Amino acid sequence: MTDTALQAPPIEPARPSARPNLDKGFNPLTAIIFFGVLAAGFLYVIYNVYSDVQESGGQITTFLPYAMLLIALLIALGFEFVNGFHDTANAVATVIYTHSLPAEMAVVWSGVFNFLGVLTSTGAVAFGIVSLLPVELILQVGSSAGFAMVFALLIAAIIWNLGTWWLGLPASSSHTLIGSIIGVGIANALARGMDGTSGVDWSKATEIGYALLLSPLFGFVAAGALLLALKYLVRNPALYAEPKGQQPPPWWIRGILILTCTGVSFAHGSNDGQKGMGLIMLILIGTVPTAYALNRAPAPQQVPSFQAASAAAAAVIEKQAAGYSVLGNPRPAVTAFVSQRKINEGTFVSLAALVKEISAQVSEYGSIAKIPATAVANTRNDMYLASEALRFLMKDKENSLSKEEVAILNTYKKELDAATRFIPTWVKVAVAIALGLGTMIGWKRIVVTVGEKIGKSHLTYAQGASAELVAAGTIGAADMFGLPVSTTHVLSSGVAGTMAANGSGLQMATIRNLLMAWVLTLPAAITLSASLYMLFLNIF
Repeated sequence: MTDTALQAPPIEPARPSARPNLDKGFNPLTAIIFFGVLAAGFLYVIYNVYSDVQESGGQITTFLPYAMLLIALLIALGFEFVNGFHDTANAVATVIYTHSLPAEMAVVWSGVFNFLGVLTSTGAVAFGIVSLLPVELILQVGSSAGFAMVFALLIAAIIWNLGTWWLGLPASSSHTLIGSIIGVGIANALARGMDGTSGVDWSKATEIGYALLLSPLFGFVAAGALLLALKYLVRNPALYAEPKGQQPPPWWIRGILILTCTGVSFAHGSNDGQKGMGLIMLILIGTVPTAYALNRAPAPQQVPSFQAASAAAAAVIEKQAAGYSVLGNPRPAVTAFVSQRKINEGTFVSLAALVKEISAQVSEYGSIAKIPATAVANTRNDMYLASEALRFLMKDKENSLSKEEVAILNTYKKELDAATRFIPTWVKVAVAIALGLGTMIGWKRIVVTVGEKIGKSHLTYAQGASAELVAAGTIGAADMFGLPVSTTHVLSSGVAGTMAANGSGLQMATIRNLLMAWVLTLPAAITLSASLYMLFLNIF
């Protein structure tokens, strides 16, 4: 037998795994920078609260409210921190699994653009979420029930987010927070001897529910359709190939993937970052109303426009109240209307009287900025109550308001909201730091689920770009309309849509777990927050 016959056939070298390296060692410098930024953010918050209280003319007589404020702020920022590493992992999964960016660079990049997204956000989503809360709790946010509300809904959201993160399930922070708010509303109504369904603004909840329900369906269909369109229009095979080992994609594909990751991160910051902002404002209003109950930024020359809008609105409302007169305090009747959404003979006349009282308060002091510290909380409550009453009044199908009258009321409502619905820059910075730092911690579990466990084949460049492009567009559009949507649901459903469109197949066990998390999040969050609210109500 010859030597040639004895030789084994040559063995081809195994192709390196396309799985990215997610297990790089710990860098001490990273920890130093992380805790340095954390400490700087903490000092920045304390300095701004102190400065705002001093400028408002308030006096620090006891440190108990500030201790409560510090605890509440830490919990609220903790929610945003958890939101960062829970949700933003979805934004970086595609660039990591296509080797467009190393994992550690991707999470830092995403964290920076989450930070910028928060800073440029409008605040519309923040106050859209706050509008779900029971109005009587918002008007008494500094009371024991108000603190119980804030602590219960935030802690319930954190518990569920941490639980689903530990299991590697891309559950929705938006879904969780909405469920927590509904739970508090139901528990508050039951605690006051009312029907549980009366504790929630179900019209607003339905509007938000549609956004949360339809956005993942849209993500699935749109991402799949975009992938098919790309295959038809762009015939470059490199775009639809799996990564070769650890080799990065061609520069133009890499640029597209980094750009879409940037868009998702920025959109996530601008939308999800607002979810904690509104709650932080409630905490500030409840603990230090002298500084945060009213927006003192508007200039004195804005007072004439406020007075004109007040007079016009009062005339429209009084027209509906012809033949009736209000005796005594108009606030109980307006509060009852906002809570029950039922118009009666006292609704219009009481609301007109409240509008006039607000106008008189602003006129007396010359501007909102000059309202004394002792009157700030009451004026803010009056403005918020009138704004909510106008919102429900204009939505009521039985009212006889013309389009011109609705426009007049809308103008006045915008004046009220400018004074009560504002977010100081330092709150945005604090939330941006929490969300950005959270992005850099604990991202691996969700990244692995999105990158490896949704489809049966490795994520291709075109699939990653399609899913992220649709996610960025959907979240950005929702931000414009003031609706919270789930980055998690939109992006993970987008990845699933591209896998289905590509014929790659889906891992049904993961899809089943995602659907279970989606179905269970709402009832679990409602139950958790309602239970915690009743517990904290007794403690406080």
